[in-house]
Amino acid sequence: MAEFTVELVAVDRKLWSGQATMVTAETTDGELGVLPGHQPLLGELLDNGVVTITGSNGERVVFGVQGGFLSVSKEKVTVLADWAITSDELDPSVIEEYEASDDEYVRAHGTTARRAQRRMEMI
Repeated sequence: MAEFTVELVAVDRKLWSGQATMVTAETTDGELGVLPGHQPLLGELLDNGVVTITGSNGERVVFGVQGGFLSVSKEKVTVLADWAITSDELDPSVIEEYEASDDEYVRAHGTTARRAQRRMEMI
């Protein structure tokens, strides 16, 4: 199966980099699916959105993202998020802590993480 390079980077860290067969992302224009050879585009990520990467090994990794951009070229997809959390980091106690915060920005992280958790449960 055809593959392309994918990187998902948040402001503070790189969360994923490697070969993939598909990327889906929730953008302000709707959910977008990207396969190898997709036409180049630039999309704005949805606040409290979800990005799913299907690695070349068939494993799906889910990310909760808070704003940012998706850049697609013929050979590479780059996701630049303002904030992101991986499915591996989805600890229910941390999500509850985010959701209970007095800080609106931190509460939004909780909403984002909860949506990613729900998407992960569907896979």
